[in-house]
Amino acid sequence: MKTPASARDVLTPDALEMLQRVADSGSFAAAARAGGVVPSAVTYRVRQIEDALDVLLFDRSSRQARLTEAGKELIREGGRLLDEIDAVANRVRRVATGWEPQFTIAVDSIVNHTTVLELCEAFFALEPPTHLRIRAETLSGTLDALISGLADLSLGVVAETAATAGLQMRPLGTQHFVFAVAPHHPLAKAPEPLSDQLIRQHRLVAAADSVQRGHGISIGLLGGQDVFTVTTMHAKLEAQLRGLGCGFLPEGLAQPYIETGRLVAKQVERALHQVHASYAWRKTAASARGRALQWWLEQLEHDHTRNALMATRNRRAD
Repeated sequence: MKTPASARDVLTPDALEMLQRVADSGSFAAAARAGGVVPSAVTYRVRQIEDALDVLLFDRSSRQARLTEAGKELIREGGRLLDEIDAVANRVRRVATGWEPQFTIAVDSIVNHTTVLELCEAFFALEPPTHLRIRAETLSGTLDALISGLADLSLGVVAETAATAGLQMRPLGTQHFVFAVAPHHPLAKAPEPLSDQLIRQHRLVAAADSVQRGHGISIGLLGGQDVFTVTTMHAKLEAQLRGLGCGFLPEGLAQPYIETGRLVAKQVERALHQVHASYAWRKTAASARGRALQWWLEQLEHDHTRNALMATRNRRAD
């Protein structure tokens, strides 16, 4: 006994195109003429597909071959699959020219994400076959994503954590931080400069280190201080705007809110806080680098690009 054909056997690109011809012409005979075959061959293949799917694709009760609802769905999805096959073929041809199939960038929360998206827009304008992915990371997690192979390029690596073999690193810039609280926070009206002893009495908002293993690092935390930990720098900003705690924020990120009175900058006794950031990638010969990595490294060679990435000032303070 012959085993019935499976859906994978019968739903070939050629078969999907044949079904589209039948649907367009409304006739098995017309579809056969367009395909250069006899009508019985078209009828046989349609029945093969219907048997494999256990559905009726065409209503044969009238002189015209009219699609059933199931047939309409197959035509819609079949067209999408044919487009995807063409797209895959195009990507494969272009990957053969040196483009990476996928390129992942780990972006630290101190980096200006608007600038990152502007760079992504310029990258996509090249119409590369590369699938681009952005990972949001914080502190040592930004470097760890690169070391562990989860990223191909890291932006905003904290330089103090970055002495790692097998990586290449370049300075991205210095991020200055400001100690800020909401106007209704108890420290807003406290005399300056604020001492560590006074700050320790109030909850600190901290952006969690996104490192997947190890203990990570923390910035601005005092021993014995209550801590409210959030996932990103922007979540930290939101928490401080709500008065849920105090802490250091990137100056550019905080400044619009300071100007509008939604945050109050406070002088502190300790030294002003700043972070020296870098960008990093795995060490490879220039000739062996994929074209996506080459493009991003070329952008990062420009001072204005690095400055924009480290200018975390929001475009507006809502």
